[in-house]
Amino acid sequence: MQVFQILEGKTIDTIYSIGENNTVFEALELMANKNIGAVLVMDGDKLIGIFSERDYARKVILLGRASRDTLVGAVMTSKVITVETDQKIEDCMQIMSDKHIRHLPVNKEGKLVGIISINDIVSAIIREQKAHIKSLESYISGSPL
Repeated sequence: MQVFQILEGKTIDTIYSIGENNTVFEALELMANKNIGAVLVMDGDKLIGIFSERDYARKVILLGRASRDTLVGAVMTSKVITVETDQKIEDCMQIMSDKHIRHLPVNKEGKLVGIISINDIVSAIIREQKAHIKSLESYISGSPL
């Protein structure tokens, strides 16, 4: 299975983003309203960072900063790891595991087209495994799918 298949299966294809000059509080509001764990930081069409719950915990709360006064650009992760639509989800899972991240922005031909989470990958793998099991059960029992 490849990344584009996960993106096709997502019910929401909106990319939620915020600017580096928005406050952390505004980013948190967006994340809470959309029930997401990370938001992309954009400068126009250019991806310049990602802000996650982990960034908030480690770079705002633990350092005693105020979310209403702190700009996203000051605490975002600026070295964003991205993947391409044709990458295998197993590769994405390995990247996430190795880098200790939960979200991967997705590019197609150099253009940002979406974002996938570890939950998206795990759900896709589970669906794929269930389909394999059903197919094998059908084969063994001799009944059609």
